[in-house]
Amino acid sequence: MKRKHYAYEDFTIGLELPLGPKKVTAEEIVAFASEFDPQPFHLDEAAGKASILGGLAASGWHTVSMLMRMICDAYITGSTSQGAPGVDFVKWKRPVLAGDTLTGRTRVLDRRISRSRPDLGFVTVHHELFNQNGESVCEAQHVGMFLLRDPQRPAEEAAR
Repeated sequence: MKRKHYAYEDFTIGLELPLGPKKVTAEEIVAFASEFDPQPFHLDEAAGKASILGGLAASGWHTVSMLMRMICDAYITGSTSQGAPGVDFVKWKRPVLAGDTLTGRTRVLDRRISRSRPDLGFVTVHHELFNQNGESVCEAQHVGMFLLRDPQRPAEEAAR
């Protein structure tokens, strides 16, 4: 199946894009933590079970990295993305444990064309990840920047 090439015009308010699935392994949790967040509950099953996390748990930063990969796989790679000026928020709502399978969605909340660059649009998106039990594990929101597919169209028409 060929993936859609997304440009600003495709990100209509209310659009939902599926993310995942992503199976989380103990090996990748330990590898990420070893390099970036070497806290005991991210490195050792026994330490994880003894913590409030309840098992070998992915770093929150690992969770956000997996979210980013799912976003790339779902729509960013091959799109007209020009990056993002920042992240509005990230919420880690529940531990991501070894063996979990993550799925999620991206929802378009708002969009507007740049006043200074009429070939560029800003798209506000909200992401949510769930574990295999349907429990929300992470939420994030940010504005992404996308080039218009047809910057010659009148701005009000492209904004619809």
